[in-house]
Amino acid sequence: MSSPDAASDGRGPATAADQDGDDATPTFLHDRRRIAMVGAGMLLAVGAIYVLLPQVLGLDEAFKRLGTAVWYWLVVAVLFMVASFAAYVALFHGVLGGTSSDEVRRRLDISASYQITVAGFAAARIFSAGGAAGIALTYWALRKAGMERRQGACRMVAFIALLYTLYLLALLIFGVLLRTGVLPGPAPFGGTIVPASIAGILLAAVGLIALIPGDVERRLGRLSRDHRRIDRLLGRLATGPATVATGVRTAIDYLRYPRRGALAVAGAIGYWAAQIGILWASFEAFGGDVAFAVLVQGFFVGMIANLLPSPAGGVGTIDAGMIGAFLLFQQPAEIVFPAILAYRTIAFWLPIPPGVVATFQLRRTVAEWDRERDGGYTSESKVTVEAT
Repeated sequence: MSSPDAASDGRGPATAADQDGDDATPTFLHDRRRIAMVGAGMLLAVGAIYVLLPQVLGLDEAFKRLGTAVWYWLVVAVLFMVASFAAYVALFHGVLGGTSSDEVRRRLDISASYQITVAGFAAARIFSAGGAAGIALTYWALRKAGMERRQGACRMVAFIALLYTLYLLALLIFGVLLRTGVLPGPAPFGGTIVPASIAGILLAAVGLIALIPGDVERRLGRLSRDHRRIDRLLGRLATGPATVATGVRTAIDYLRYPRRGALAVAGAIGYWAAQIGILWASFEAFGGDVAFAVLVQGFFVGMIANLLPSPAGGVGTIDAGMIGAFLLFQQPAEIVFPAILAYRTIAFWLPIPPGVVATFQLRRTVAEWDRERDGGYTSESKVTVEAT
């Protein structure tokens, strides 16, 4: 497999022509009507999950436990949330900050990495399930930093592939170890073997994608060298798979050769570990004593619900998915409901205000990058001019 620093990553500074079409700020940052609709959808989803559902199931007593939370465990959960932010920034900087362009690398420093990741984090939660808004905002910022279009797409694929390859590996490993009794805890077939099997199939698919050659466009071009129209069509069709395959290979190489991507791998592992830490502290706050393997598997199984349609960023679907997952693992409902509510409040709602602040900071940072580009100088030359 190629190195993460291979030329096939599509490196090179963005040209003026290449920037066209990528300069527009993502529309969801200006759409007030959509923001209002998303807010209303969030409120309805929260009401359905945390008000109506307990009444229907006769679990009103579960929510009376909210006032009995042990406060210092909630503080621990908040600290894990901060750690998850730090790990996410490390993941971003390790994957997307690793560019051969000095100018782009200078712009994507730790400060910009924080702004992009935290703003994207909030956008993913507010505007769309599956993180589409966060991906759009991140890609926009990368293009504004001067990253070439294909390199930006490859790096985004590598970022997502690395993060979710670890997710699938956790589902597979903990599902099998729980079901076989290697790790203690309840092991329902639907919560262990089923998700582990799906994860195994998806991991195999990721491996197959990585086998797509990076020069697939050139190879297809050979087949149609006498037909220019067919050549152009095949080239366009091959661009997407080739870009995805290069990004996946980059992510796999980070895992195969940790020294090349130590920061990225540590960030990805740290992010998931910190998220599970938030959940663990939330259960502890209400007296829950969940076996470690059950905690990990229940978390990852519940997160599958993020793929389902949601009015806003997974609100309602993830809540219900995680509640259902831990009920499937035979955890008491009077503990599960308040614990998941605490987890979602800390992991979902608390990051939104700093994410909004980071969005405004990012827009100012991008404006500065635009001024540099329009003025035809870099920050280094700017310092030289000011010094004279």
